[in-house]
Amino acid sequence: MFGRHHEHQGGHGRHHDCAPVGRWGRGRPAGDDEGFGRGGFFGGRGARMFGHGDLRLVLLALIAEKPRHGYELIRAIEEKFGGNYAPSPGAVYPTLTLLEEQDYIVTESQSGTKKLYQATEAGRQFLEENSVPLKGIQARMDLAAQAFAMHSTPESVREAMRTLKQSLHMRRGPWTTEEAERVRKLIEATARQIVGGPEN
Repeated sequence: MFGRHHEHQGGHGRHHDCAPVGRWGRGRPAGDDEGFGRGGFFGGRGARMFGHGDLRLVLLALIAEKPRHGYELIRAIEEKFGGNYAPSPGAVYPTLTLLEEQDYIVTESQSGTKKLYQATEAGRQFLEENSVPLKGIQARMDLAAQAFAMHSTPESVREAMRTLKQSLHMRRGPWTTEEAERVRKLIEATARQIVGGPEN
């Protein structure tokens, strides 16, 4: 039902949460955002997993735990959602650029184009000042992960679906009208039983 989701928040150089320096530091506080994306956790078409500024705090908190590469940050967030959601590079890397411009993180260039991100003292102070909204974001992430887990299709069922699909492709002989109708009825009958739940 939910599948694997991706977060898109614009390209490089486009920063949505910049504001004059105030008690929140450079940029807007995560608490100013519309919760956990529009429409709640799974608010229908157009819903976002993170509100503006939420992803910034999450990334900074992960980097403050230990220095990480960009792909490690994406994987860490994916793990927090049980593998059911991962932010896209198009959301993560512009946010990392913003954090660097705000002096909340620094980068260390490594082999190739890899960058290792590390939190600065200013970044750690920003996290401390925003500890309350950060805890709220993390709590909502935990709830979303639980919701994903409740609605995720078990691996055994996904494997059975793959087997069914493969069996249709591997079926021998031409499709006659009668055979197509027979298979259609089998699949539709199974679908009705799945929706209806176990028999009493």
